Amino acid sequence: GCNPLAETGRSKLQNQRAVLNQQILKAVRMRAGAENLLRATTNNKVREQVLLELSFVNSDLQILKEELEGLNISVEVYQNAGETFSIPLVPLGLKETKDVDFTLPLKDFILEHYSQDSSEYEDEIADLMDLRQACRTPSRDEAGIEMLISYFLQLGYVENRFFPPTRHIGVLFTWYDSFTGVPVCQQNLLLEKASVLFNIGALYTQIGTRCNRQTQAGLENAVDAFQKAAGVLSYLKETFTHTPSYDMSPAMLNVLVKMMLAQARECVFEQIGLSGIRNEFFTLVKMTQEVAKVGEVYMLVNTAMNQEPVKENIPYSWSKLAQIKSDHYKALAHYFIATILCDHELQPGDDEDQQEKALSQLYDCVPEGLMVLAVLKDKVQRKQLGKAHLRKAIVYHEEALRVCGLCKKLRNIEVLQEVLTAAHKRSLLKYAQQETEDDFLSLIQAPDILPKTEHKIETIAPQFSKVKVKDFFHKLGPLTVFSAKQRWTAPRTICLHHEAGELGFSLKGGSPVQVYCLDPVCSAASAGLKEGDYIVSVGGMDCKWLGVNEVLEKLKSGGKQPVELEVISCQDTAASLHSKSATYSMGMQKTYSLICLAMDEDKIDQSKKAPLKLPFLSWGTKNRQKAASTLCLPSAVAGSSQTKKKLSPFTLLNTESSLY
Repeated sequence: GCNPLAETGRSKLQNQRAVLNQQILKAVRMRAGAENLLRATTNNKVREQVLLELSFVNSDLQILKEELEGLNISVEVYQNAGETFSIPLVPLGLKETKDVDFTLPLKDFILEHYSQDSSEYEDEIADLMDLRQACRTPSRDEAGIEMLISYFLQLGYVENRFFPPTRHIGVLFTWYDSFTGVPVCQQNLLLEKASVLFNIGALYTQIGTRCNRQTQAGLENAVDAFQKAAGVLSYLKETFTHTPSYDMSPAMLNVLVKMMLAQARECVFEQIGLSGIRNEFFTLVKMTQEVAKVGEVYMLVNTAMNQEPVKENIPYSWSKLAQIKSDHYKALAHYFIATILCDHELQPGDDEDQQEKALSQLYDCVPEGLMVLAVLKDKVQRKQLGKAHLRKAIVYHEEALRVCGLCKKLRNIEVLQEVLTAAHKRSLLKYAQQETEDDFLSLIQAPDILPKTEHKIETIAPQFSKVKVKDFFHKLGPLTVFSAKQRWTAPRTICLHHEAGELGFSLKGGSPVQVYCLDPVCSAASAGLKEGDYIVSVGGMDCKWLGVNEVLEKLKSGGKQPVELEVISCQDTAASLHSKSATYSMGMQKTYSLICLAMDEDKIDQSKKAPLKLPFLSWGTKNRQKAASTLCLPSAVAGSSQTKKKLSPFTLLNTESSLY
C-alpha cells in the first residue's frame, strides 16, 4: 500500500475521515448514555439536565455529519492535476477500519482444530495481517485494485480454513460507514469481505476521476473505470443481501450504481465532442440526442437520491450536483437544436426527406399547428421554434446556476461555476443574435427532446479470476478436506510392517489419499488403521498434497523396514448450523445507530420454539414497522438448521450469502 504518512491530498482527506469517525463514535456513545438515563430517571431536575445535554450532543452530531459530507464532496482533490474545463466527477471515499490482530485466534484454532504446531504458521499469519494493513492505503491505480482483490480472494481461503459455521473464533471486525461515520462491529468475516468489495468499487471511482479528460485515452479509461465500479457495487448488492451498514444497503448501492453509470455516460459525451463539434445539421442532431441522454440519466439519479431511505444519508451536495448536471445537459440539448434551426436553412441542394426524418426523431410530438417539413421550409417558423429552444435552454442554465448558488459546498467549486456561467452566456449571446421585434407574437413552447444514444453503457462484472492468489495457509492441506467445516480426530501414529510385500489395504482419492479395502486381519488394522482414514504423513514427511502413486512410492521405499504413518479419521459433522446475530441500537436514531453483531450460541434458549417467521430488529424508530425493509436486521432463531452445501474455495461466489 501507499505510505500512510504521505502528505498527499487524498491521504489528508482519509486521515480527516478517520478522525471524524472517532468523534462521531464518541458523540454516539454519549448520546446513547444520555437517552438511557432519560428513560431511567423520574427526577424532573435530572431530566431537564439530560435534555439540555442531549440537545448539545445532537447539535455536535449534526456538525460532524456536515463535516463528513464536506469530505465526500471534496472532489477537486481526486480530479486530474492538469488544467481542465469540465464539470468535476464524484468519487467515493474509502471505508475506514480498525486494526485486527489475527495472531492468537488463528494460532489457537490451528492447534485446536488442525492439531498442528501453530508456531509454524506465524509467518503466514503475519503476511495476512500485512496484506490487510496495506489494503487500508491502496495506490490509486491497477496495482491498488489488484492488491484489494488479492486480499478479498485470500479472505475466501481464510473463511473456509478458520471460520466454522457453528461458532465465532474471537476476531472482531470494525468498519465505519462511509456516509454517516457510524461504526459497524461484527465477528462475521462477511462484513470484512463486503467492506473490501466496497473499497474496490470506491478505488475504481477514484481512478476514473483522476483520468485526464482532455485526451481520448483518458476518457476511455474513465468510462472503463466507472463501469467497473458500477459492476463491483452491483456484485456487492447481489451477493451480500443483508448488510448492516447504510453505505452498503441495497437501496444505497442501487443509487451509487446509477451515479457511476451516469458519470460514464457523461464521459462518453465528452469523448464524442473532444475533437470539436462541427456546426453541421446531422452532427448537431446526433449531439442533441446524446447530450439529452446524459441529462436524462442524471435526472433519474437525482430522483433516486431523493427517495427514502437514501435521502437521509446521501450527501446533500451530491443530490444537488446531479440536479445541476441534469439541468446543464438539458440546456445544452436545447442549445444544439436551436443552433440547427437558426443556422441551417434548407438549401435547394439539401435532402429534405433526410433532414425531416432526422429532426422528427428529436421530438415526441411537435407543437400544435406545426409540421416538421413546414418548419424546415418556413424561415419564420424555423426562427420562432429555434428561439423557443433558446429560451428553454436559458431557463435550464439559470436553474442550474441558482441551485449551485444555494449549495455552500458546490458554490466553492470554481470550475463548476465557470462551466455553468460560460454555457449560460453562450445561450444568451445566441438569443441576442436573433431578431427580437416579433417576440411578442411568438407563443410557441419548445417541445421536450427525445434522448437517444448509439453508445451502450453497462456494468462490467469484476474479473476475480484474473488475479492469481496462493493460499497463505497452503501447508494445512487441500481445502476440500482440511477446512473449518470438517472435524477429525487428532493424528494417530501407525507402525506399518510389510507382509510378504503386501500392505493389507488400498489407497484412493487425490490429495490427501484415503485408506480403503482394509484387510481387518492385517498388521496395519491391528495397529489401529481404519477404513476411510486419511494419510497425512509417511516416515515423518508431510504427504497431504501427494497423490496415490507418490504415497505408495514412499511406503515401498523403506523396503522391509517398518514405516510410521500419521493418519486422521473424519468425525461426524451433521450437527445443526446456526446463524447468530443481534443488533443493538441503544435507542438512537437510525442515522447514528451503533451496531454490534455478536452472539454466543450458549446464550440461546433452546427451550423456546422457533417462530414461523423470522423476526426483524429495526435499527431506527421510523423503521420499526417495516419488517421487510432492507435496513432491518434478522435475528437468530434457535433450533434453525442450515442446509449443508457443497464446499467451495470461495464462499463469496454464493449469491445467497449474507452477513448473517
